[in-house]
Amino acid sequence: MMISRLKYNPVASWFTEPSQPVLYDRQLVWLALGLMLFGLIMVSSASIPVAVRLVDMPFYFATRQAVYLLGATLLACIAMTIPLSKWEQLSVPSLLLSICLLVVVMFVGHSVNGAARWIPLGFFNLQPAEGAKLSLLLFISGYLVRRHGEVQEKIRGFIKPLGVLILLAVLLLTQPDLGSVIVMFVTTIGMLFIAGAKLWQFVSLMAGGLASIAVLIIAEPYRLRRVTSFLDPWQDPFGSGYQLTQSLMAFGRGGWWGQGLGNSVQKLEYLPEAHTDFVVAVLAEELGLIGVSVLLLMVFALAFKALMIGRRCLEAEQMFGGFLASGIGIWIAFQALVNVGAASGMIPTKGLTLPLVSYGGSSLFIMATAVALVIRVDYEYRLQTSQAHQRIRSNDERESERE
Repeated sequence: MMISRLKYNPVASWFTEPSQPVLYDRQLVWLALGLMLFGLIMVSSASIPVAVRLVDMPFYFATRQAVYLLGATLLACIAMTIPLSKWEQLSVPSLLLSICLLVVVMFVGHSVNGAARWIPLGFFNLQPAEGAKLSLLLFISGYLVRRHGEVQEKIRGFIKPLGVLILLAVLLLTQPDLGSVIVMFVTTIGMLFIAGAKLWQFVSLMAGGLASIAVLIIAEPYRLRRVTSFLDPWQDPFGSGYQLTQSLMAFGRGGWWGQGLGNSVQKLEYLPEAHTDFVVAVLAEELGLIGVSVLLLMVFALAFKALMIGRRCLEAEQMFGGFLASGIGIWIAFQALVNVGAASGMIPTKGLTLPLVSYGGSSLFIMATAVALVIRVDYEYRLQTSQAHQRIRSNDERESERE
C-alpha cells in the first residue's frame, strides 16, 4: 500500500523519475541563477563596513543588489520572449543608441575615482559601456550573417567591423575605460576568427591591438603606474600598489577553506572597492581557494555552454544565433579572467566587474540579458531540430503505411 502511494506521489516522482525533455538548457538557467545568488551573498558580506560608513545602514548595498537582481531577472524574462530575428533587426539601432549614450556620458557623466562612466538616473547610475558591449556583439553577429563570405575572402570584410570597434574605443577612452575596450577587442577578434577570417589577418590584428594597448598605457602616467605596481606591488604598498597588496593579503588569509563567511578583515575599509571590482578577494578570504574554485567553475561552465550552443547553431546553419552565443561565451570568460586575474595579481588592475557577481545595476542587467539571449538561441535551435525530427518521423511513418 505504501509503495503504491509513493508510486503516484508527485513529489516522490519528481525525485525518482527522469524529467521530461524541454526546449532550453536548464543547467544554463541554474548556473546563471546560482551566480547571481552567489553574488548577492558576497556583496552583502563585503559591503557592510562601507555601507555603515556612508549611510549608516549595514545592508544598504545588499538591498540595492537584491533589487537589481529582481530587475535583471525580469529583464531577462522579457529578452527571452523576443525572437532572434527581431534581435537581428535591432542590432543596428541598439548600436546607434549605445553610441549616443557614450556621447551623452561625455557631457553629463558622473565621476567616480577620476572616471566619468555613469549617467545619473536617480535610482541608479547607468553605465553605457556595459550596453555598448552587448550592442557591439549584436551588430557584429548581424554583420557576419550578411557578410560572411566577404569576411572570409576579402580584407575589407574583415576591416569594416573594426571601424565600429575603433569608434566605440575612442568614445570609451575619453571616460577613460581601457578595460571595456580590451574586452570588446578580444570578443571581436574571437568572433571574426570563428567566422573564418584568415590566420594572417587574425595575427596582424592581434599584433596591432597589443601595440595600441601598449601605446595607450605608456601615454597615460596612471596606467603606467598600474603596470609597474602590478609587477612589484610591494615596492609601494601604501601608494600605487595599495589595492593589490590588500587583495593579495585577502587571498593569503583565506588559505584553502577561508576564514568563514562574514569573517573577512580586508573588507573593513582596508581593501577599496571590496564589493565591486574586488569582491573575489573577499570571497577568497572568507571561503578560501575552494570557494574561488567553485565560483570559477560555475562562470566558465556558463561560458563553455554558451560556446557549445553557438557551435551547434553554426553547424545547423543558424548563423546569427551561433555567432551571438559564441561572442557572449568569449565575453563572459574573458571578463571573468581579467577580473580574477587583476584581484590575484596575475595581470594589471582593470575596472571590470565579475559577471553576474559584482555589485552594480548596469553590469547585472546587461549580463542577465546576455545569458537570456543564449537561452533564446538554444531554444530556437532545439525547436527547429525537434520540428525537423518530427517531419522526418512523419514522413517515415507515411512511407511505412504505404508499404
